[in-house]
Amino acid sequence: MVKKSLVALGILVGSLIIGFFAYLFIIMAGDYVIDEKDLVMDSATFLVNEKGERITKIYDENREIVDITDIPDHVQEAFVAVEDSRFYKHNGIDAKAISRAVYKDILAGSKVEGGSTITQQLAKNVFLSHEKSWLRKTKEAVIAINLERRYSKNKILEMYLNQIYFGHGAYGIQLAAKTYFNKDVSELTVAEGAMLAGLPKAPGHYSPIKHPEAAKERRDLVLTLMEKQNYLSPNETVRAQGQTIAVNFTQEERNPAYSTYIDMVIKEAREKYHISREELRQGGYKIVVPMDPAAQNSVYKSFQEGKYFIGTGKEKPEGAMVLMDSQTGGLLAVQGGRNYVTEGLNRVEVNRQPGSTFKPLSVYGPALESEKYKPYSMLLDEEMSYNGYEPKNYNGRYEGKVSMVDAITHSINSSAVWLLNEIGITYSKEYLEDLGMPIEDKGLGIALGGIDHGVSPLQMVKGYRSFLHEGKTVEPFVISKIYNHEGELIGKAKREEKKVWTKQNAWNMTRMLQLVVKNGTGSDGPENMEIAGKTGTTNYPNVDKGNKDTWFVGFTPQVVGAVWVGYDKTTKESYLNSGSAQPTLLFKQVINEMPSQQGLAFKKPDGVKDLEPPIEMIVIGDLSADFGMGDYGMPSVKLKWTPSKDKRLQYKIYAVNDGESTKLETVKGKGEYVASGKHLFTLPDFYVVPYNPLTKEEGHPSNTVSISFFPSFGDDDDDKKESRGNNGKKKDKKKKKNDD
Repeated sequence: MVKKSLVALGILVGSLIIGFFAYLFIIMAGDYVIDEKDLVMDSATFLVNEKGERITKIYDENREIVDITDIPDHVQEAFVAVEDSRFYKHNGIDAKAISRAVYKDILAGSKVEGGSTITQQLAKNVFLSHEKSWLRKTKEAVIAINLERRYSKNKILEMYLNQIYFGHGAYGIQLAAKTYFNKDVSELTVAEGAMLAGLPKAPGHYSPIKHPEAAKERRDLVLTLMEKQNYLSPNETVRAQGQTIAVNFTQEERNPAYSTYIDMVIKEAREKYHISREELRQGGYKIVVPMDPAAQNSVYKSFQEGKYFIGTGKEKPEGAMVLMDSQTGGLLAVQGGRNYVTEGLNRVEVNRQPGSTFKPLSVYGPALESEKYKPYSMLLDEEMSYNGYEPKNYNGRYEGKVSMVDAITHSINSSAVWLLNEIGITYSKEYLEDLGMPIEDKGLGIALGGIDHGVSPLQMVKGYRSFLHEGKTVEPFVISKIYNHEGELIGKAKREEKKVWTKQNAWNMTRMLQLVVKNGTGSDGPENMEIAGKTGTTNYPNVDKGNKDTWFVGFTPQVVGAVWVGYDKTTKESYLNSGSAQPTLLFKQVINEMPSQQGLAFKKPDGVKDLEPPIEMIVIGDLSADFGMGDYGMPSVKLKWTPSKDKRLQYKIYAVNDGESTKLETVKGKGEYVASGKHLFTLPDFYVVPYNPLTKEEGHPSNTVSISFFPSFGDDDDDKKESRGNNGKKKDKKKKKNDD
C-alpha cells in the first residue's frame, strides 16, 4: 500500500509539472476555443395577449433567464458552498481539488472523483459532451481558464445558474424557483435556495417530489457547508435545517387547446419574419397574439363533444373552426381537428368544397355589384338544364320565381345557378380572386361551391369579413407584435384592407344573411346576439342522403367565424349522415359563451340605406261590396277586405265590365276602397290584387264581388250584394326550408 502511494505521489508530481506547462499552453491558446454563440442559452418564447398577460410558452428547454442581481446572495452562496467552495479564488481550475481528485483516481485505479469548478461545469455543459476522459478534461480546463479571462465571476455564476437542469423540466434557477416553490427566484428563502442548490448533482434522486427524505438530507448538507464557509451562522443553520421541505409544486403543462394556435404562430413567424421553428423555441422571444383564451378553450371543449360530429365511420368525423376579430383580422381561436396533435394536419388551412356557403361570394355579391340586381329582384326557380348540368333543389320544390332574399334565406339551388349563368362565370371569378380565392373551375357548379380544389375555413372567414366591414377584406394573422430576447420590436402585423364590394351592397348582404339565421337554413339553435351567416352542404354522390362536407360561416358585429365538419376522406363506409345543423349549432354554442358578444346588434354604416325586411304576400278571400256614401254625399260602392298587418303591402283595385278588367286605383296598407258613384250605373264586378312593391310582384286575385239594386230573394238577410268567383283557400305561407 505504501509502495502504491509513493507511485501515486510520483505520478501526481509529474502530472503537476505537466499541468504547469499545459497551463502556459492554455494561456497562449487564447480565446479561439470559445465560440460566444454557444453561450447563448435556449430560453422559452412567451405568448402574451394585448394586455401583456402570459398565455403560454413555446420552448425546447423551459428556461427563463435572469440577471445575477435578481438572484439573492444566499442563493448564490448555497451553490458556491456545495459546488465550488474556492470559486472566488481560482482562475477556472482548482489545483487543490484536481490534485485530490487525481490522487484518489490513481488509488482507485479508475475515475472516481471530479473536482470540477463551477466554471468547468459551465464549460462542460455548454461546449462539451459528458464523457469522462482525460482528453475531455483537458478541453474543459482550456475552456474554463479562457472563460475566467473573458468574464467576471458574477457573469460566470449567472450563466451557470441559468444553464443547469433542476429536474421536472425546469432549466435555470428562475424556472426551478417557480416549479418547486411557485415563486420568483428573488423571493427564495435560505432553506429553499439550499434545497435547489442540492438538485443539480442528481435531479432525479434528490427530487423533493419523488424522494422528500433524500432531498432534505441533501439540503441540510448544503446548509452545513454554508455554515462551514461562513455564509451562515450556527443559529441560522440550525433554524433552516429545522424546517420541513414545503414545496408548492407548479409544473407548467402545455394546454392541448392551444396546440393548433401555437403551430400557426410558428408557421407565421417563419413565413413573415423569417424566424425558424428552432430559433423560436430557443430564442426567448415575446410574441403578442390576438388569441382570446376563453374562446380558444371553448372551441376546444366543443370539439370534444360528439353531438356535433355525426357520421357512419368507426371514428367520428373530423372538424375545423376559426374565429377572427372582424376589425383587425387577428385570429381569436383556431382548432385544426377534434384531436389535433402538434405539427399535425391543420384542417383550418385544408381546402374543402364549401357548398352553399359559397353562394354569397360567387353569385349574390357579384350580382349586386353588377347593378342589374337588387335584394328583391326576382330570380327564376325552375328545373333547367345548362348543357347537361341540371341543378336540383334539395326538397324537389320549385316556385317559378323567388326574390334574391328568399333564394339566400332558403338556399335555393336553381336560382343561384340561374343567376350565375346570367352574370357570367368570368365575371364571378374576378370577385373571387379579389377575395383571395382564385379558382380554375369554369362550370356553373361554382354557384353551389362545386369547385375542384375547394377553399379553406380560413379563406372563408376572410371572404365573409368583407360583408361586415364596408366591403373590405383583411389578412388574417396570429402574430400582432414580436420582440426579441432583448425586448426590441422586430415585427408587427400590417393591417392591409382590400375593397371588394360597395358599402351599400356589403350591408345588403349582411342583412340578407341575418335572415338566413333568423328564418332560414341557419335558424337551428338560439343565439344571444345578432348573427349573419350561411350554411353549406356537399352531397356524397355514391350514397343516398350521404354528405361529404357540412359548413356554417357567419359573423357577429365583432367576430367572423367558420366551422367545417366532415371526414378527411369520405368513403362508402365513412360519410356524414348529418347536415349543416351540426356546424351551425357548434358555432352558436361557442359564440354564445363569449362574454364580449352578448347582446350585440349590427349597426348600419353611415351613408347607406337599410334593407327593408321582406313583405309577405297574402291571399284575400273575404272581399265584400256594399252601398256607401262618397264625396259630397254621392252614392258609391264601398269595398272591404282583411289587409295584411304589414302596412307596406299594396292593393290594386279592379272593376270588371263585360269580361274586361280596368284598374281603378292602388291603395297602400289598408283594407277598404270607395268606388265613385259612376260605377252604380254600369254595375261592374270588383276584385283586389295584392302587390309587393319590393319584388314588384302581384299576388293572387281576390274573390270577385258585385253589387245589385235588387235584393236577392230567398236570402236570409236583406243584403243587396252578391259575391262570387275566386273564393280560393289561403295559401300556406309557411315555406319548408330548402336544404343546401
